[in-house]
Amino acid sequence: MTTGEQSLYKRSFSAVTNRVTGFLRYTRLQLALKAAIAVGIAWTLAPHVPGVASQYPYYAPLGALVSMYPTVFGSLRTGLQTLAGLVVGMALALGALLFGAPNVLTISLIVGLGVLLAGLPHLGASGRDYVPVAALFVLVLGGDDPDGYSFGYMVQMLVGVIVGLVVNATVFPPLHLNGVVNGLVALRQSLSKQLRDMGSALGETWPPEHEEWSRRESELDGLTGEVREAVELADSSRHGNIRSRKYRRDFDADYRALRAMERATAHVKDMTDVLTDAIWRNPENVAVPAPLAEPLARAVAACAEAVEVWDPESDEHAAATESLVELVRLVNTSGSADSPVDATAAMAMDLRRILRTVSTVAEQ
Repeated sequence: MTTGEQSLYKRSFSAVTNRVTGFLRYTRLQLALKAAIAVGIAWTLAPHVPGVASQYPYYAPLGALVSMYPTVFGSLRTGLQTLAGLVVGMALALGALLFGAPNVLTISLIVGLGVLLAGLPHLGASGRDYVPVAALFVLVLGGDDPDGYSFGYMVQMLVGVIVGLVVNATVFPPLHLNGVVNGLVALRQSLSKQLRDMGSALGETWPPEHEEWSRRESELDGLTGEVREAVELADSSRHGNIRSRKYRRDFDADYRALRAMERATAHVKDMTDVLTDAIWRNPENVAVPAPLAEPLARAVAACAEAVEVWDPESDEHAAATESLVELVRLVNTSGSADSPVDATAAMAMDLRRILRTVSTVAEQ
Protein backbone atom coordinates (compact mmCIF):
# COMPACT_ATOMS: atom_id res chain seq x y z
CA MET A 1 0.00 0.00 0.00
CA THR A 2 1.36 3.42 -0.96
CA THR A 3 1.84 6.32 1.42
CA GLY A 4 -1.07 8.08 -0.26
CA GLU A 5 -3.37 5.10 0.34
CA GLN A 6 -2.32 4.91 3.99
CA SER A 7 -3.09 8.61 4.32
CA LEU A 8 -6.52 7.97 2.77
CA TYR A 9 -7.25 5.25 5.36
CA LYS A 10 -6.26 7.60 8.16
CA ARG A 11 -8.38 10.48 6.84
CA SER A 12 -11.36 8.17 6.40
CA PHE A 13 -11.19 6.98 10.01
CA SER A 14 -10.67 10.54 11.25
CA ALA A 15 -13.73 11.71 9.33
CA VAL A 16 -15.86 9.27 11.29
CA THR A 17 -14.48 10.28 14.69
CA ASN A 18 -14.70 13.99 13.89
CA ARG A 19 -18.51 13.80 13.88
CA VAL A 20 -18.47 13.52 17.66
CA THR A 21 -15.66 15.98 18.32
CA GLY A 22 -17.26 18.48 15.94
CA PHE A 23 -20.51 18.33 17.87
CA LEU A 24 -18.69 18.87 21.16
CA ARG A 25 -16.96 21.92 19.68
CA TYR A 26 -20.34 23.31 18.61
CA THR A 27 -21.64 22.77 22.14
CA ARG A 28 -18.69 24.71 23.53
CA LEU A 29 -19.31 27.58 21.07
CA GLN A 30 -22.97 27.75 22.07
CA LEU A 31 -22.02 27.77 25.75
CA ALA A 32 -19.51 30.57 25.16
CA LEU A 33 -22.18 32.71 23.49
CA LYS A 34 -24.61 32.23 26.37
CA ALA A 35 -21.88 32.93 28.93
CA ALA A 36 -21.14 36.22 27.20
CA ILE A 37 -24.83 37.16 27.26
CA ALA A 38 -25.22 36.19 30.94
CA VAL A 39 -22.12 38.13 32.01
CA GLY A 40 -23.32 41.22 30.17
CA ILE A 41 -26.77 41.08 31.80
CA ALA A 42 -25.30 40.45 35.26
CA TRP A 43 -22.92 43.40 34.93
CA THR A 44 -25.82 45.63 33.86
CA LEU A 45 -27.99 44.60 36.81
CA ALA A 46 -25.26 44.59 39.49
CA PRO A 47 -25.09 48.36 40.20
CA HIS A 48 -28.86 48.44 40.77
CA VAL A 49 -28.84 45.90 43.58
CA PRO A 50 -29.94 47.78 46.71
CA GLY A 51 -27.86 48.22 49.83
CA VAL A 52 -24.21 47.54 50.41
CA ALA A 53 -24.16 44.86 47.69
CA SER A 54 -24.09 47.60 45.03
CA GLN A 55 -20.50 48.34 46.10
CA TYR A 56 -19.36 44.97 44.78
CA PRO A 57 -20.87 44.75 41.25
CA TYR A 58 -17.94 42.77 39.84
CA TYR A 59 -19.07 39.62 41.64
CA ALA A 60 -22.31 39.37 39.65
CA PRO A 61 -20.57 38.60 36.34
CA LEU A 62 -18.43 36.08 38.20
CA GLY A 63 -21.56 34.36 39.49
CA ALA A 64 -23.01 34.25 35.97
CA LEU A 65 -19.80 32.79 34.63
CA VAL A 66 -19.40 30.03 37.22
CA SER A 67 -23.01 28.92 36.74
CA MET A 68 -22.58 28.35 33.01
CA TYR A 69 -22.76 24.64 32.26
CA PRO A 70 -23.67 22.61 29.13
CA THR A 71 -27.01 21.59 30.73
CA VAL A 72 -29.72 23.45 32.65
CA PHE A 73 -29.59 21.03 35.55
CA GLY A 74 -25.82 21.29 35.58
CA SER A 75 -26.08 25.08 35.81
CA LEU A 76 -28.40 24.81 38.80
CA ARG A 77 -26.17 22.29 40.54
CA THR A 78 -22.98 24.25 39.84
CA GLY A 79 -24.54 27.51 41.04
CA LEU A 80 -25.82 26.01 44.28
CA GLN A 81 -22.52 24.28 44.98
CA THR A 82 -20.64 27.53 44.43
CA LEU A 83 -22.93 29.43 46.80
CA ALA A 84 -22.56 26.68 49.40
CA GLY A 85 -18.80 26.90 49.15
CA LEU A 86 -18.96 30.67 49.61
CA VAL A 87 -21.10 30.32 52.73
CA VAL A 88 -18.68 27.85 54.30
CA GLY A 89 -15.65 29.96 53.46
CA MET A 90 -17.22 33.21 54.68
CA ALA A 91 -18.39 31.63 57.92
CA LEU A 92 -14.88 30.32 58.49
CA ALA A 93 -13.33 33.76 57.94
CA LEU A 94 -15.90 35.66 60.01
CA GLY A 95 -15.41 33.20 62.84
CA ALA A 96 -11.68 33.84 62.77
CA LEU A 97 -12.24 37.62 62.89
CA LEU A 98 -13.98 37.25 66.24
CA PHE A 99 -10.54 36.58 67.72
CA GLY A 100 -8.85 39.65 66.25
CA ALA A 101 -7.62 41.34 63.10
CA PRO A 102 -6.20 39.12 60.35
CA ASN A 103 -2.45 38.58 60.22
CA VAL A 104 -0.05 36.27 58.44
CA LEU A 105 -0.65 33.44 60.89
CA THR A 106 -4.47 33.60 60.93
CA ILE A 107 -4.72 34.00 57.17
CA SER A 108 -2.48 30.99 56.63
CA LEU A 109 -4.36 28.87 59.16
CA ILE A 110 -7.81 29.79 57.87
CA VAL A 111 -6.88 29.17 54.24
CA GLY A 112 -5.37 25.83 55.22
CA LEU A 113 -8.51 24.92 57.13
CA GLY A 114 -10.57 26.04 54.14
CA VAL A 115 -8.69 23.64 51.91
CA LEU A 116 -9.45 20.85 54.38
CA LEU A 117 -13.16 21.75 54.51
CA ALA A 118 -13.20 21.87 50.71
CA GLY A 119 -13.07 18.09 50.86
CA LEU A 120 -16.64 17.92 52.13
CA PRO A 121 -18.45 15.65 49.63
CA HIS A 122 -21.69 17.64 49.44
CA LEU A 123 -19.95 20.79 48.23
CA GLY A 124 -19.24 19.26 44.85
CA ALA A 125 -16.47 20.14 42.42
CA SER A 126 -17.55 23.76 42.10
CA GLY A 127 -18.25 24.50 45.76
CA ARG A 128 -15.01 23.12 47.15
CA ASP A 129 -12.93 25.50 45.05
CA TYR A 130 -14.60 28.52 46.63
CA VAL A 131 -14.21 27.61 50.32
CA PRO A 132 -10.58 28.77 50.72
CA VAL A 133 -11.07 31.55 48.13
CA ALA A 134 -14.04 33.08 49.96
CA ALA A 135 -12.25 32.81 53.30
CA LEU A 136 -9.17 34.54 51.89
CA PHE A 137 -11.18 37.31 50.21
CA VAL A 138 -13.10 38.12 53.39
CA LEU A 139 -9.91 38.27 55.47
CA VAL A 140 -7.89 40.27 52.95
CA LEU A 141 -10.51 42.42 51.18
CA GLY A 142 -13.15 42.75 53.88
CA GLY A 143 -11.34 45.65 55.49
CA ASP A 144 -13.23 47.42 58.28
CA ASP A 145 -16.57 45.94 57.24
CA PRO A 146 -16.12 42.20 56.67
CA ASP A 147 -19.80 41.57 57.38
CA GLY A 148 -20.90 44.04 54.68
CA TYR A 149 -18.31 42.71 52.26
CA SER A 150 -19.45 39.12 52.83
CA PHE A 151 -23.10 40.09 52.38
CA GLY A 152 -22.39 42.05 49.20
CA TYR A 153 -20.19 39.30 47.81
CA MET A 154 -22.85 36.66 48.44
CA VAL A 155 -25.76 38.73 47.10
CA GLN A 156 -23.98 39.67 43.88
CA MET A 157 -22.86 36.09 43.31
CA LEU A 158 -26.47 35.01 43.83
CA VAL A 159 -27.63 37.58 41.27
CA GLY A 160 -25.09 36.27 38.78
CA VAL A 161 -26.04 32.64 39.37
CA ILE A 162 -29.73 33.43 38.85
CA VAL A 163 -28.96 35.34 35.64
CA GLY A 164 -26.79 32.50 34.37
CA LEU A 165 -29.45 29.92 35.12
CA VAL A 166 -32.20 31.95 33.44
CA VAL A 167 -30.08 32.56 30.34
CA ASN A 168 -29.11 28.90 30.07
CA ALA A 169 -32.73 27.78 30.50
CA THR A 170 -34.24 30.21 28.00
CA VAL A 171 -31.61 30.95 25.33
CA PHE A 172 -31.20 27.83 23.19
CA PRO A 173 -31.72 25.51 26.16
CA PRO A 174 -29.32 22.66 25.36
CA LEU A 175 -30.77 19.21 24.75
CA HIS A 176 -27.79 17.64 22.94
CA LEU A 177 -29.75 14.84 21.25
CA ASN A 178 -27.80 15.11 18.02
CA GLY A 179 -24.65 14.17 19.88
CA VAL A 180 -26.20 10.84 20.87
CA VAL A 181 -27.34 9.99 17.35
CA ASN A 182 -24.11 11.06 15.66
CA GLY A 183 -21.96 9.51 18.36
CA LEU A 184 -23.51 6.05 18.22
CA VAL A 185 -23.41 6.07 14.41
CA ALA A 186 -19.79 7.23 14.41
CA LEU A 187 -18.73 4.53 16.86
CA ARG A 188 -20.54 1.81 14.91
CA GLN A 189 -18.94 2.95 11.64
CA SER A 190 -15.52 3.13 13.24
CA LEU A 191 -15.80 -0.45 14.48
CA SER A 192 -16.97 -1.54 11.05
CA LYS A 193 -14.06 0.22 9.38
CA GLN A 194 -11.55 -1.32 11.77
CA LEU A 195 -12.89 -4.81 10.99
CA ARG A 196 -12.95 -4.06 7.27
CA ASP A 197 -9.34 -2.90 7.32
CA MET A 198 -8.24 -5.99 9.23
CA GLY A 199 -10.02 -8.14 6.68
CA SER A 200 -8.15 -6.33 3.91
CA ALA A 201 -4.84 -6.85 5.70
CA LEU A 202 -5.51 -10.59 5.93
CA GLY A 203 -5.92 -10.70 2.15
CA GLU A 204 -2.63 -8.92 1.43
CA THR A 205 0.84 -10.40 1.05
CA TRP A 206 2.32 -10.72 4.53
CA PRO A 207 3.62 -8.66 6.11
CA PRO A 208 1.03 -6.28 4.67
CA GLU A 209 1.95 -2.68 3.90
CA HIS A 210 -1.46 -1.64 5.20
CA GLU A 211 -0.81 -1.34 8.93
CA GLU A 212 -2.68 1.80 10.01
CA TRP A 213 -5.38 -0.33 11.67
CA SER A 214 -2.84 -1.85 14.07
CA ARG A 215 -2.33 1.51 15.80
CA ARG A 216 -5.96 2.50 16.27
CA GLU A 217 -6.66 1.04 19.70
CA SER A 218 -6.16 4.36 21.46
CA GLU A 219 -8.35 6.10 18.88
CA LEU A 220 -11.13 3.59 19.48
CA ASP A 221 -10.80 4.12 23.24
CA GLY A 222 -10.95 7.88 22.78
CA LEU A 223 -13.99 7.72 20.52
CA THR A 224 -15.79 5.35 22.92
CA GLY A 225 -15.17 7.79 25.77
CA GLU A 226 -16.45 10.71 23.72
CA VAL A 227 -19.62 8.85 22.76
CA ARG A 228 -20.29 7.92 26.38
CA GLU A 229 -19.78 11.57 27.30
CA ALA A 230 -22.26 12.60 24.58
CA VAL A 231 -24.91 10.13 25.80
CA GLU A 232 -24.49 11.16 29.44
CA LEU A 233 -24.58 14.83 28.48
CA ALA A 234 -27.79 14.38 26.51
CA ASP A 235 -29.37 12.43 29.36
CA SER A 236 -28.45 15.15 31.84
CA SER A 237 -29.58 17.94 29.52
CA ARG A 238 -33.24 16.84 29.59
CA HIS A 239 -33.61 17.59 33.33
CA GLY A 240 -35.19 21.00 33.81
CA ASN A 241 -35.25 21.59 30.06
CA ILE A 242 -38.44 23.11 28.63
CA ARG A 243 -37.75 21.42 25.28
CA SER A 244 -37.58 17.89 26.67
CA ARG A 245 -41.35 17.37 26.41
CA LYS A 246 -41.28 18.07 22.69
CA TYR A 247 -38.16 16.06 21.90
CA ARG A 248 -38.48 12.77 23.75
CA ARG A 249 -35.92 10.00 23.49
CA ASP A 250 -35.49 6.53 24.97
CA PHE A 251 -32.22 6.97 26.84
CA ASP A 252 -32.45 3.45 28.27
CA ALA A 253 -32.15 2.18 24.71
CA ASP A 254 -29.25 4.55 24.07
CA TYR A 255 -27.37 3.27 27.12
CA ARG A 256 -28.01 -0.34 26.05
CA ALA A 257 -26.68 0.42 22.57
CA LEU A 258 -23.67 2.21 24.04
CA ARG A 259 -22.82 -0.65 26.40
CA ALA A 260 -23.15 -3.11 23.53
CA MET A 261 -20.82 -1.08 21.34
CA GLU A 262 -18.36 -0.79 24.20
CA ARG A 263 -18.36 -4.61 24.44
CA ALA A 264 -17.94 -4.86 20.67
CA THR A 265 -15.08 -2.37 20.87
CA ALA A 266 -13.32 -4.58 23.43
CA HIS A 267 -13.61 -7.58 21.09
CA VAL A 268 -12.41 -5.58 18.09
CA LYS A 269 -9.41 -4.37 20.10
CA ASP A 270 -8.66 -7.95 21.13
CA MET A 271 -8.76 -9.01 17.48
CA THR A 272 -6.47 -6.12 16.59
CA ASP A 273 -3.99 -7.22 19.23
CA VAL A 274 -4.05 -10.86 18.14
CA LEU A 275 -3.65 -10.06 14.46
CA THR A 276 -0.83 -7.59 15.16
CA ASP A 277 0.98 -10.33 17.08
CA ALA A 278 0.43 -12.79 14.24
CA ILE A 279 1.78 -10.41 11.60
CA TRP A 280 4.54 -8.40 13.26
CA ARG A 281 5.15 -8.85 16.97
CA ASN A 282 5.23 -12.62 17.46
CA PRO A 283 4.59 -14.48 14.18
CA GLU A 284 6.63 -17.49 15.29
CA ASN A 285 4.29 -18.37 18.18
CA VAL A 286 1.07 -16.64 17.14
CA ALA A 287 0.32 -17.32 13.51
CA VAL A 288 -2.60 -17.62 11.12
CA PRO A 289 -2.12 -20.73 8.97
CA ALA A 290 -2.15 -19.94 5.24
CA PRO A 291 -5.20 -22.14 4.51
CA LEU A 292 -7.21 -20.20 7.12
CA ALA A 293 -6.19 -16.70 6.09
CA GLU A 294 -8.75 -16.35 3.31
CA PRO A 295 -11.77 -17.74 5.24
CA LEU A 296 -10.78 -15.62 8.23
CA ALA A 297 -10.58 -12.54 5.98
CA ARG A 298 -14.05 -13.33 4.61
CA ALA A 299 -15.50 -13.74 8.10
CA VAL A 300 -13.94 -10.51 9.36
CA ALA A 301 -15.14 -8.56 6.31
CA ALA A 302 -18.64 -10.02 6.64
CA CYS A 303 -18.73 -9.11 10.32
CA ALA A 304 -17.71 -5.57 9.39
CA GLU A 305 -20.79 -5.29 7.19
CA ALA A 306 -22.99 -6.73 9.95
CA VAL A 307 -21.68 -4.21 12.45
CA GLU A 308 -22.26 -1.40 9.96
CA VAL A 309 -25.94 -2.39 9.65
CA TRP A 310 -26.32 -3.48 13.32
CA ASP A 311 -29.47 -5.49 12.64
CA PRO A 312 -29.62 -9.20 13.53
CA GLU A 313 -32.44 -9.67 11.00
CA SER A 314 -30.41 -8.28 8.10
CA ASP A 315 -28.87 -10.19 5.21
CA GLU A 316 -25.47 -8.87 6.30
CA HIS A 317 -25.83 -10.44 9.74
CA ALA A 318 -26.89 -13.76 8.20
CA ALA A 319 -23.94 -13.68 5.82
CA ALA A 320 -21.55 -12.95 8.68
CA THR A 321 -22.96 -15.82 10.71
CA GLU A 322 -22.60 -18.19 7.75
CA SER A 323 -19.00 -17.11 7.15
CA LEU A 324 -18.22 -17.57 10.83
CA VAL A 325 -19.72 -21.07 10.89
CA GLU A 326 -17.56 -22.03 7.93
CA LEU A 327 -14.48 -20.54 9.59
CA VAL A 328 -15.09 -22.45 12.83
CA ARG A 329 -15.54 -25.68 10.86
CA LEU A 330 -12.19 -25.17 9.16
CA VAL A 331 -10.50 -24.29 12.44
CA ASN A 332 -11.81 -27.47 14.05
CA THR A 333 -10.41 -29.62 11.23
CA SER A 334 -7.14 -27.81 10.54
CA GLY A 335 -5.31 -27.73 13.84
CA SER A 336 -2.02 -29.58 14.29
CA ALA A 337 1.22 -29.26 16.20
CA ASP A 338 2.95 -27.88 13.10
CA SER A 339 0.11 -25.53 12.22
CA PRO A 340 -1.45 -24.06 15.40
CA VAL A 341 -4.80 -22.32 15.03
CA ASP A 342 -4.84 -20.43 18.34
CA ALA A 343 -4.83 -16.98 16.77
CA THR A 344 -7.54 -17.86 14.26
CA ALA A 345 -9.66 -19.50 16.94
CA ALA A 346 -9.29 -16.46 19.21
CA MET A 347 -10.41 -14.12 16.45
CA ALA A 348 -13.29 -16.41 15.55
CA MET A 349 -14.43 -16.31 19.18
CA ASP A 350 -14.32 -12.51 19.14
CA LEU A 351 -16.34 -12.46 15.93
CA ARG A 352 -18.93 -14.75 17.50
CA ARG A 353 -19.19 -12.47 20.54
CA ILE A 354 -19.55 -9.37 18.37
CA LEU A 355 -22.42 -10.91 16.41
CA ARG A 356 -23.98 -12.16 19.64
CA THR A 357 -23.74 -8.64 21.08
CA VAL A 358 -25.67 -7.25 18.11
CA SER A 359 -28.35 -9.91 18.54
CA THR A 360 -28.62 -9.43 22.31
CA VAL A 361 -29.27 -5.69 22.01
CA ALA A 362 -32.06 -6.32 19.52
CA GLU A 363 -33.69 -8.84 21.89
CA GLN A 364 -33.84 -6.39 24.85
